[in-house]
Amino acid sequence: MRGSGGVGRGLILVVGVLLVIGGLVAVSAGDAPAVSGVWAVVVGMIVVVVAILERFRYRSEVADRSGLPVGPGGGEPAGQPLEGRFRRTAEVFVDPTSDRRMRVWLDDDTGERRYRAED
Repeated sequence: MRGSGGVGRGLILVVGVLLVIGGLVAVSAGDAPAVSGVWAVVVGMIVVVVAILERFRYRSEVADRSGLPVGPGGGEPAGQPLEGRFRRTAEVFVDPTSDRRMRVWLDDDTGERRYRAED
């Protein structure tokens, strides 16, 4: 199911937006439905925010601020060398949304972690 992360994220985003709209309709109805409507709006907004932010979970703050493109699997940009302070670790995992094998790189002094896709 490589590449299905975008479709799943899109469906989650649609569900969040529908919750917000449905909640606003319930709030406008007043009385008892208004209480449920407030909860639907809050939950829907949380779902929307999570769906938007989830894409960048493996990127470093440096990569986000510099505007570098997202690397494979959502990690650091491909072809960009990591700073010398990062060392390769034995920690490897498979990203569930892209099925990419991701390697963890660690700065021993600060504990900062970076993630890179391995081919």
